[in-house]
Amino acid sequence: MARNPDADNAPAPKTVKNRAAEFDADKAKSFKVVGSRPPRPDGMDKVTGRARFGSDMVMPGQLVGLILRSPHPHAVIVSIDTAEAEALSGVKSVITRDDFAENADHHDVLCNIMAREKALYEGHAIAAVAATSKAVARKALKLIKVDYQILPHVTDVDEAMAPDAPLLHADMITSGVTPAPVKPSNVAARSEFGHGDVEAGFKQADVVIERDFKTAATHQGYIEPHACVANVGADGMSELWCCTQGHFHVRQVCASLLGIDVSRLRVTASEIGGGFGGKTTVFIEPVALALSRKAGRPVKIAMTRDEVFKASGPTASSSMNVKIGVTKDGRITAGYGEFRYQGGAFAGAPAEFGAMSAFACYALDNVQTIAYEVVTNRPKGAAYRAPGAPMSVYAVESVIAELAGKIGMDPIELRLKNAAREGSKSSYGPKFGSCGLVETLEAARDHPHYSSPLGPNQGRGVASGFWFNFGGETCSNLNINADGTVTIAVGTPDIGGSRAAMCIMAAEELGIPYDKVRAIVADTSALGYNDTTEGSRVTFSSGMAVIKASQKAITEMCSRAAMIWDIPAEAVTWEDGHAKPSGANAGDFEPMSLAEIAKTASKTGGPIAGHHEYNADGAGVSFGTHIVDTQVDPETGRVDILRYTVVQDAGKAIHPDYVEGQFQGGAVQGIGWALNEEYIYGEDGKLQNAGFLDYRMPVASDLPMIDTVIVEVPNPGHPYGVRGVGETGIVPPLAAIANAVSAASGVRLTELPMSPPRVLKAIDDAKVAAE
Repeated sequence: MARNPDADNAPAPKTVKNRAAEFDADKAKSFKVVGSRPPRPDGMDKVTGRARFGSDMVMPGQLVGLILRSPHPHAVIVSIDTAEAEALSGVKSVITRDDFAENADHHDVLCNIMAREKALYEGHAIAAVAATSKAVARKALKLIKVDYQILPHVTDVDEAMAPDAPLLHADMITSGVTPAPVKPSNVAARSEFGHGDVEAGFKQADVVIERDFKTAATHQGYIEPHACVANVGADGMSELWCCTQGHFHVRQVCASLLGIDVSRLRVTASEIGGGFGGKTTVFIEPVALALSRKAGRPVKIAMTRDEVFKASGPTASSSMNVKIGVTKDGRITAGYGEFRYQGGAFAGAPAEFGAMSAFACYALDNVQTIAYEVVTNRPKGAAYRAPGAPMSVYAVESVIAELAGKIGMDPIELRLKNAAREGSKSSYGPKFGSCGLVETLEAARDHPHYSSPLGPNQGRGVASGFWFNFGGETCSNLNINADGTVTIAVGTPDIGGSRAAMCIMAAEELGIPYDKVRAIVADTSALGYNDTTEGSRVTFSSGMAVIKASQKAITEMCSRAAMIWDIPAEAVTWEDGHAKPSGANAGDFEPMSLAEIAKTASKTGGPIAGHHEYNADGAGVSFGTHIVDTQVDPETGRVDILRYTVVQDAGKAIHPDYVEGQFQGGAVQGIGWALNEEYIYGEDGKLQNAGFLDYRMPVASDLPMIDTVIVEVPNPGHPYGVRGVGETGIVPPLAAIANAVSAASGVRLTELPMSPPRVLKAIDDAKVAAE
């Protein structure tokens, strides 16, 4: 359900719900390929270096593109003089804001890829050059003269909301407020969710805890920087090769910004060296296309690591207030939260999703959440797995842990007593369908980890988390080849094992071995529109399309067999990869295998294929519960992760290895977010740690083995019971680790990351207060 951060703020038209299939419980009992663990199809290419990533494409006559970026966090661009750069030998094109027309559909993207009137953050693109070498391009950037009028800046979310804060956009009027404000501000939007009467609920409580929390902005940490190669031909036909989670979205945005027909731009998604939501946006691709159009030659742009940190989207930082009341017997009477998120210089911070996710794990009679989406002088934010949810859930689950301690109740039992179940009214509105929160809590409670002993300075934390999951527009093709193999074409880039999952589901449906099926990610000219790989949608929605395409191919193969046997098509059934007469009355014929039918296809009507397109509905929500043990050194504040267990509902694990990898990856990223990772800005508004040396991500030596428990509560909206798993795994870790650190240190930590200096200060402050 992740909203694309590049989408405009206009209300979407109503869409027709399309739940293409329901869960088939009988079929699920006899799976032969689904649930197996075959080798990953992309593994050999990646370990041998044969796989081609964003910067691996080379076109004849290719130029090097570089971007001039603002050294100031906030400044009016008085003038740009590119004459000397254009005159430099080897420079083939130079572009600035003047090379892009105004665009109402993608205004924020336009202003982000090339600054208009103002530079809004350090690293904001000002101009770009294409030259015959990197050395020439670098020299050309130095020759571009920019006259800046420096303005006051703001990088903190609470400071940005102050009435006297430096104003980023003179036309930004807060949406979601009635009556609408008359003055502009840095608050892009306000949203509110909930039901009941929270004040009455708090009066019913025996214990009420209210706390303030803060989280820092963190980067997705993908190893591969953004890169692309663009080629605009003399006839206007254009090609773009890029590392992206959504090449159809890239095509749509780039065509709009360059004023060309969508049909004249073909976009190919390369292999992707990590995305996690950070490659759902458009940063450099329109610039490369504009340079290529002007130069008449292909142009490659590849970001440096410094540029990735300063000019591509991290997740939001947040400031939050949470208040929860509970009775002595563990009934939560009310929950309230105010969540303030900054998402950089443009609207799009996931505050709304944070407010919706905050209390989603609980069935509450009285709940209210308010969210504020704020702009600051930081780079435009992007999704980071379940966007917005880890922060708000961190705040809520921290207070839940405190309440359990106050009333002397086991923290899992407190959660079970109030857990959302099928039929519960969610905190954000609709009632839940089939869901597996209770099952994950019970599995965590019964896991050996939960009852294992702890030593001195060690603590255990538990937290649950939630994500909506998403379906979206999807289109897939399936071709039966003459040799009996099968090729699948999907339009969703593979960022988590989806090609293997597609092959497994096609093999299951067709009744053939897994190794007879191959999946490719097709370019934008080969398929109808596909939404971006985000929101844990691909195994659900593309998988559904592949299953339906398989069924259409089966129908056609049965028809071909009927033609050969000269019997009605309705008299043929498909079973275990073979067409068979449906009964004795249909005739006495030997079953025909898929390979046999494919071999004779040219004589029975030509190629055999299946195709399916739809706008998927029924993705099914996802819940998880994490357990973590930490050890805190009281002398230094250092935190070590001793043991970690992830329990999550997958609906049905199509390829359990990949599912476990998603669980573990979310936990690892959560560990980094909780303990070390943060964007650090100085008083000058500039990023101080734009590199992996100073931006501290966890490495293997920082981590224990991470145990996983796959819970399977089938999603009724998918024939195989699939739920997406990629988002939820990053939601509980922040709170689980904070609860463990607080238990180990004896003080409640309310700000992330919990770096050694911050933990040590909290311990020392507690000692002083006790004295």
